[in-house]
Amino acid sequence: MFIDDLGRDFYGRLVGKRVLVIVNYDIDALCASRILQALFQNDHILYSIVPIMGISGLQRTYTEHREDAKNILLVNCGGCIDILETLQPEEDATFFICDSHRPYDVCNIYNDGQIKILGKPSEDEGIPEFETIFRDSDSEESDSENEDEEEGEQMTRMQKFEAKMEKQRQRRVWETDRNRIMFEYSQFSYYGRSSALQLFELAWRLSKDSLDILWWAIVGVTEQLVMGKIESAAYTLECNQIQSHVSRLTNKASDNTIQTAVRITFENDLHLAMYRHWSVQDSLRHSIYSACKMRLWTLHGEKRLQELLVEMGLPLVQARQTFSSMDLVLRQEFYGMIEKLAEKYDLTDLIYGSFTLHYGYRHRYSAADYVYSLLANLESVGADRLPEQCFLEAMDSLERVNRGKLHGGIERAKQLLVGILRHVQGHLEMRQVRSAGPFLYYTLTEESNLFCCPYSLTLLTQFILRAHVSASRSRRAPDMPLVASCPVDVERGICLMIGIPPTREDSPKNLFGRAFEQAALKSSATISPDFFDTACIQIKRDDQQRFLDALTVLLS
Repeated sequence: MFIDDLGRDFYGRLVGKRVLVIVNYDIDALCASRILQALFQNDHILYSIVPIMGISGLQRTYTEHREDAKNILLVNCGGCIDILETLQPEEDATFFICDSHRPYDVCNIYNDGQIKILGKPSEDEGIPEFETIFRDSDSEESDSENEDEEEGEQMTRMQKFEAKMEKQRQRRVWETDRNRIMFEYSQFSYYGRSSALQLFELAWRLSKDSLDILWWAIVGVTEQLVMGKIESAAYTLECNQIQSHVSRLTNKASDNTIQTAVRITFENDLHLAMYRHWSVQDSLRHSIYSACKMRLWTLHGEKRLQELLVEMGLPLVQARQTFSSMDLVLRQEFYGMIEKLAEKYDLTDLIYGSFTLHYGYRHRYSAADYVYSLLANLESVGADRLPEQCFLEAMDSLERVNRGKLHGGIERAKQLLVGILRHVQGHLEMRQVRSAGPFLYYTLTEESNLFCCPYSLTLLTQFILRAHVSASRSRRAPDMPLVASCPVDVERGICLMIGIPPTREDSPKNLFGRAFEQAALKSSATISPDFFDTACIQIKRDDQQRFLDALTVLLS
């Protein structure tokens, strides 16, 4: 059941109670949980925040806390699975779902008791009507029995048989229509509004918002853009609303004569990864957009990069040092110089509107800087760094006082992008991106610590697909999706596999979630669809080729 009045039907029901917050392992959910933390601390609400990485983690966490927690909030998890069937909760447990994954499970939508979905659905989601997908078989049987008793004396045996056959025919037609409707509703996976932004609006309606809370929401929305989860048009619409909140909170601080060095500004920025904290040359070379447009993994592309720097009037000595160490005049003119040459070098989409956080005299970070830092901190899992520790460290880096952790994440993100470009160059030179007919695929043959997590493997896959399309002479290349796999446990023979939509698609809707399920059934492959993003699975290495063959037949 959807609840629109979050202040009364959601937050008001949590005041004075203990809340279990189960958070998916992604950046938007992390920002949303930090907003919740600020609200709960303000109202002295007892809470526990537990990060999870999949459906099995959700089941394990709820089992551990089911005796103590009767109010459970699921952030970016649980909306797309049947909660009651998956968790088998007690009757007095209430689940509040704040999930940006789509489509929602219809059992959650039409549950009027224990399931509460925050917000209201958009018309684009195309949620089926209740009568088209649910049918009360018990009442039908009782009605038919009553009809038989009343008409039994008047109907012949043949008429009863014909009436029974007609009811069975009607039921088969209804089931066929239901299967078609459910397939059309669930065939694509995609993302809705940012959960962090939704919870910021709750804080605003409760008059408990601040510039810090607004910044966390901005980071959540920006993550959806950077990772290709939403269209640029949807991002622009959200930015228009956020700008009004920025102006309101800034004016509020001025009216109250609060002396603060914190400012949030909206300005045109560049799709260049962390260029304020990197050198201009390295940022241009390792950003997905500029690298693929100029083919910077080739010698010809490297020459074009040098030509661009020369035409900008940017000496190599300046371009190769950290942006903050460049001459002041060059820093101030950098944006204007690259904007003038954007069309000549086919970088027309390099410029976009973004928010920037200023505090103190020297500290300036774009929302995308935070996204890359959080991404690297989240996925820096190792022998001495558990996922829970990475999650907490990433959450700490959202605080302005923890600049060290933020900069540590930025340095890790640089290493990740350098490793991605190296792999892209190697795969393209060795022509390891192969066509399976309806889709492209490539396989990392060796286990890599850089790409053993979904975020980093997604970045690599997006980079490889865009690079392949820019280098390919085939007209079909922009219409081809890509499937990628990477070994994550060599001893057990487990691989992580993801699928992404074609570059030409305007909408980032992904068909691989349902396609992976069907291919696994047809090939009898052992897969683990444990992630809340259904286009990401784990699969046995021995089953991989058989699985891809079934996927090829399915999508042909």
